[in-house]
Amino acid sequence: MKKTFFFIFLFLLSPDICLAGTSIIGPLTHQKTAQPGEKYEGVIVLKNNEDIPSEVKIYQTDYLFYADGKNVYGEPGNLSRSNARWISVSPTRLTIPPREEFSVDYTIQVPKGAELRGSYWSMIMVEPIAETSAESAKWEKGKSQVAIQTVVRYGIQMIADIGNTGARQIRFADKKIISENGGRIFQLDIENTGERYLNPAVWVELYNKEGASVGRFESGQNRIYPGCSVRHRIPLTKVAPGAYRALVVADNGDESVFGAQYDLELE
Repeated sequence: MKKTFFFIFLFLLSPDICLAGTSIIGPLTHQKTAQPGEKYEGVIVLKNNEDIPSEVKIYQTDYLFYADGKNVYGEPGNLSRSNARWISVSPTRLTIPPREEFSVDYTIQVPKGAELRGSYWSMIMVEPIAETSAESAKWEKGKSQVAIQTVVRYGIQMIADIGNTGARQIRFADKKIISENGGRIFQLDIENTGERYLNPAVWVELYNKEGASVGRFESGQNRIYPGCSVRHRIPLTKVAPGAYRALVVADNGDESVFGAQYDLELE
């Protein structure tokens, strides 16, 4: 008999949130500076927070994201900067006893070759298997059942930076002033056009037509992989209407600092 499911996919990036009784102990980003040919290892610690066993599967994907909110979780190893094929994970399926922790081991073997430059990344996904799923070891074949099944998974970002190599470049893309809930927002899209992972802090400094500073307006930090883009939204509601010169700064916290100037008219 047929079993019918409705799936809701949620991608969690906070270690403080549990999925189906299972949580990740530790960071959701594993980043290391490595050299071509280097081999290194690590662990992902899972915890079952419930009083019943938790069945979990582990698998890999590629990962891209864009300023318009689009996220792409592609087949592992298809992207030119994917490191998914460098990574082996064990086990890929497990059952965690009630209230217990379990360590998933991974090994990363960086290929040899001077052609490697900049940053390479992929995702390790941790996803629970519900008892009502056909993937579950407890599922009874042929049993008729209709269920609403919420599928929630953690995405753990695996980043390998090759030494200090790779061009660090960004492009200040689409920009606009938008009105929202009675206020003004300076919206700016930033694209990583280089070869290296960046995590710049972004802010805007405004100057009036006399050249006097009227304030610095922070936007925070958003990580950007090469070929990806992010959107910054900087509230300017408290700034008086008028013409301004805007200096946009993206500071990566190292020698990489980027800037752009724009003329803004605030109504």
